[in-house]
Amino acid sequence: MKFFISIASYCDELLFFTLNDCISKANKPENIFFGIVDQNETTQKEKIEKLDFNKQIRYVYINNIDTQGVCWARNIAFSLWDGEDYLLQIDSHMLFEKDWDTTLINQYNELKKISDKPIITTYPYNFSFDEENNPVFKKQSDKYVLVLRPHPDTLLEEENAVLRFRAEHKLTDKPVLGCHVAGGFIFTSSDFIEEVPYDPFLYFHGEEQSIAIRAYTRGWDIYHPNKIPMHHHYKTINTEYSSQHWNKSVESKRTLSASYLKIRAIKRINRLFYGDGMRDSIYGLGDKRTLDEYINLSGIDYKNKTILSL
Repeated sequence: MKFFISIASYCDELLFFTLNDCISKANKPENIFFGIVDQNETTQKEKIEKLDFNKQIRYVYINNIDTQGVCWARNIAFSLWDGEDYLLQIDSHMLFEKDWDTTLINQYNELKKISDKPIITTYPYNFSFDEENNPVFKKQSDKYVLVLRPHPDTLLEEENAVLRFRAEHKLTDKPVLGCHVAGGFIFTSSDFIEEVPYDPFLYFHGEEQSIAIRAYTRGWDIYHPNKIPMHHHYKTINTEYSSQHWNKSVESKRTLSASYLKIRAIKRINRLFYGDGMRDSIYGLGDKRTLDEYINLSGIDYKNKTILSL
């Protein structure tokens, strides 16, 4: 069974660390295939070709000035899929645990006993680098599941349906049915690529809300796992990075500014949750479940603009 790993990378120094670690920790590295959209100042094609597993990589380079955000790039990354069985979408700054592929398949097979279309997703725990540049992380407890819920300080505004989410610990040793996805860690059947393609007109905020509701209304079930076989290198809040799409160093050089892309995305999210659901579009709500059913599941009442605690 083959994996398609979708990666949208933006000026990320850890891209090759992620690729090498992913392959080296896999139980069956020969079954791992990458679709990489590298948004950068210069192409890294030659460096890709020097990797021992370069034949397992489909690589697209786009100058970072010409890009339109993570959703736009992930839409392109999905187009690099070539019939592999599973989809794993990750960020380009990840650390893997040994036999991560076997862990995910085993979890997925267990969920298939209760759901026709399970999705495994949550915000992975953090990893960092020590003074000698070695990756370090805290050992996970399998007694808790990270459940994604709206941040307590976030509100549904009249003109803005975009919410902030956070991971909350739930004491359980079993996967938890959820209502939200983590864009940096999604594992499921590759059927997802054709049924829930990324909306390229979104920017950054609202990405995960869009994917979650569109997947749910097409009959997919979101589960947060009790074992996350990878870690994420998180940025420090309120700190500027050159690896952020909206960094001022490139903002003025773009035809479509970050502020414009953000406003356009908010209008699109508002239409999805507050308007007609974009049912005339592949990027709109599905017809297997309703928005009301999603509201009952999540406690996020988009109609009355309230959020209930579950």
